[in-house]
Amino acid sequence: MSVNQRLIIGISGASGVIYGVRALDACRELGVESHLVATKAAEMTLSYETALKPSELPDRADYAYKLPDVGAPIASGSFRTLGMLIAPCSVRTMSEIATGVTSSLLTRAADVVLKERRRLVLMVRETPFHLGHLRTMTQLAEMGAVIMPPLPAFYAHPGSLADMVDQSVGRALDLFGLDWTPTRRWGEDLEQGRRPAAKRPRGDA
Repeated sequence: MSVNQRLIIGISGASGVIYGVRALDACRELGVESHLVATKAAEMTLSYETALKPSELPDRADYAYKLPDVGAPIASGSFRTLGMLIAPCSVRTMSEIATGVTSSLLTRAADVVLKERRRLVLMVRETPFHLGHLRTMTQLAEMGAVIMPPLPAFYAHPGSLADMVDQSVGRALDLFGLDWTPTRRWGEDLEQGRRPAAKRPRGDA
């Protein structure tokens, strides 16, 4: 397996666990090796928000790790990956990553991604934000993380909640250079965003 085709998927206990589930599905469809770490709160949220059982979540990943397993491959910078997507990312998880004082494999893996200068994308699920949240996000952005709340893209004309989820997941995967088919793109898939090809100026070969 090429080291360029590994992606860590973290799932915290914030609402929106379906984003992480669909990210795992996307990795499988794209042939990207997925490495999953989910919190206990994420397993609870999975039961609240989907028809899936916690025991079914690891089956959607190529590799799944227990939260206390700080000896897992993803806890080491020598284990090369494209980076890490945390979907959804709770405020607690976000805050722990920002401090660098990590207490679980989820935040340790994120810390490793940052120190190795790899891509860390946080689909932060909270609203509204207070000043402390905003300052923490600023700190993380300064450290190299990408803050990407899963906001709906209405220009894509989603026909269902599933379409909205997939668009957000697809845009997150774009940040790792991964092109997932369900992603609707302005200027390509959407008629209203298309422009006629630019004409070459006269005199050019």
